[in-house]
Amino acid sequence: MTPAVVLMEKHGIAFGVHEYDRGDELRDFGREAAEALGLAFDQVFKTLLVDTEGGDAPRDPVVVVVPVSCMVSMKLVATAVGAKRASMCDPDAAERITGYVVGGISPLGQRKQLITVLDESVELFDTIYVSGGRRGLDISLSPTDLAGLLDAVVAPITA
Repeated sequence: MTPAVVLMEKHGIAFGVHEYDRGDELRDFGREAAEALGLAFDQVFKTLLVDTEGGDAPRDPVVVVVPVSCMVSMKLVATAVGAKRASMCDPDAAERITGYVVGGISPLGQRKQLITVLDESVELFDTIYVSGGRRGLDISLSPTDLAGLLDAVVAPITA
């Protein structure tokens, strides 16, 4: 299994594993997962890496978890972590940093635990879905468990 699954098992977190057949095209992985699993776009979350600068910003990229139905607001991410600016991390750098491939980046089990910001909409659900660490694999879990395991900040970060 993936490092994300191993981490969940190690901490005794209740979760589900959901595999699905994904298409050959590289497209919006989060929406593809929601469609394949028959879930609402608001309940499936994508994991992004964001570079920040200025202010009290961390030196490492920030992990951002937002619904696949929404766009991340760089201004709100910067505010959530005390930075002046935020921008998307280069995809190749995101893969090196996390140990996962784009389209399969999980907020869990990354090479190094980074500051993580969850969009406040996670609080609307008892269960959310995030990447399980590879394309075609999602994990369902409680947003409270996800936030606790990652010591995540919950903030409004979508436009």
